[in-house]
Amino acid sequence: MLPLDSSTARPLDPMTLMTWLTDPLQFDFFLRALGAVALVSVLCALVGAWVVLRGLSYIGDAMSHAVLPGIVGAFLTGGNLLLGALVAAVLTALGIGAVSQRGGLKQDSAIGIVFVGMFALGVVMLSRAATFTTDLSNFLIGNPLGVTPGDLWGALLVTLVVGGILTAVQKELLLASFDPTEARAIGLPVRTLESLLLILIGLVVVLTVQLVGTTLSVSLLITSSAAARLLARSLRKMILLAAVLGTVGGVVGLYLSYYLDTAPGATIVLVNTAIFLVALAFRRRE
Repeated sequence: MLPLDSSTARPLDPMTLMTWLTDPLQFDFFLRALGAVALVSVLCALVGAWVVLRGLSYIGDAMSHAVLPGIVGAFLTGGNLLLGALVAAVLTALGIGAVSQRGGLKQDSAIGIVFVGMFALGVVMLSRAATFTTDLSNFLIGNPLGVTPGDLWGALLVTLVVGGILTAVQKELLLASFDPTEARAIGLPVRTLESLLLILIGLVVVLTVQLVGTTLSVSLLITSSAAARLLARSLRKMILLAAVLGTVGGVVGLYLSYYLDTAPGATIVLVNTAIFLVALAFRRRE
């Protein structure tokens, strides 16, 4: 529906609509935010499909908090906060794999155990760092409108790396995920593949949380992929559709945020949720 002019109660003409669409594009921060949302949508779709298919929906939120000791440790040693977070994410992923495989626990239980332990360690370290002045909200909450050109290049690089790795091991990962017994019988390194997937998920979560925040990161990782799961019939189509739905939700959410003066991340999450509900309703009609 076209926007209405309150004085005439008639639809605005096409030129006015075009102005409504192009006005935000005059700002560099808005253009970078659009680019970030598109890249993050693709990146989250690459791993989000595996997260949804394997029932690991809890891992996104868990990873975003489990990196706290890495951030604090990097600050105390004068290191890079993002690198510290990545190290913590890798250790968390390996810890989840070890607890799950050696303890015979389901992965959701292992995620909860390791996540709580890592987060508690971060809190203890933070309590001992009296001079810690870094604004953690910038890292853990994020701000799509504050994305820099360097952030976009970094996101593009990670997207290419993650996409390349998952494409290279897709068949093996599918077999190891849904028929591990057969995978072991033909000599596939099932534990290594599972650890690799967890590490890639951790890498994606750390990067996306820094760029767009925890809430939006989890939404793109889970909500868009779950909506795609309702509509797609294959893994490849699911990944593609999740990327499209995430990008559409991001663009619409950014425009709504701009004109309604609302928080961009939360607005995008609400749009993504609405898209999921539409997909759910459409699926039920089939």
